[in-house]
Amino acid sequence: MPDITQRYSPLHLVFAFLGGIVLLFIVAPIAGMYLHTSFGSAMEALGSEDVRDSIWLSLWVSMAGTVLFSFLAIPLAYLLARKTFPFKNLVNALIDIPLVIPHSAAGIAVLGILTRDSLLGKTGEFLGIRFVGHPAGIMMAMAFVSIPFLINAARDGFAAVPVRLEQVGLTLGASPWRVFRTISLPLAWRPILTGFILMWARGMSEFGAVVIIAYNPQTAPVLIFERFTSYGLKYAVPAATLFVSVCLLIFILLRIVRRKG
Repeated sequence: MPDITQRYSPLHLVFAFLGGIVLLFIVAPIAGMYLHTSFGSAMEALGSEDVRDSIWLSLWVSMAGTVLFSFLAIPLAYLLARKTFPFKNLVNALIDIPLVIPHSAAGIAVLGILTRDSLLGKTGEFLGIRFVGHPAGIMMAMAFVSIPFLINAARDGFAAVPVRLEQVGLTLGASPWRVFRTISLPLAWRPILTGFILMWARGMSEFGAVVIIAYNPQTAPVLIFERFTSYGLKYAVPAATLFVSVCLLIFILLRIVRRKG
């Protein structure tokens, strides 16, 4: 029997050519950005306190939102993978809504529940938490547009775990919580980690929703946009290149950890 993974037919070569165009489309803009950034301008961007603060803000706020909402998203993903209940298809559709609405509209929607007149806004004020113009509000905007990635990945991961393994655990006297903690979660951890990485990365790069909630303090995408509109492309590229470099480095490290695991 011929090894289809090793032999290339004319059709496969055509597919490889088309795929190469796609890869070039992805790589070329990023490579061009690096080629148009001199070492001096990159060091100047790195030495800017505003640039460093904006990148750090993007990193930690997105990570905080991902960790916080994972305690809500992962249990929901498990229910969607394992249980049948009324309007389940509707719930799955609702989860994907943030992926299809415009980002500026997402920011307006989130702002509507964070103002001081809203229930969440009043609760935050009572607890001493401000949302609008504050990292807490930025975290909410980031989480809103990115949480579908974690839920969908975790749901697919749990769905791939054989149900019979969980049933055996229950039969042997383990509680549902212990079965989830010792069987379901460990076996589905790889897709969950993928969703975790995607949610973090997506939130970290968000601009449209974030800028509605908080123009200041500035995340990296907002700062890059301000530099572009105020001073032009030449001034914005070094900051963008530095931010992309940090994102790529973190993304590669997390992918290596996932693969080794």
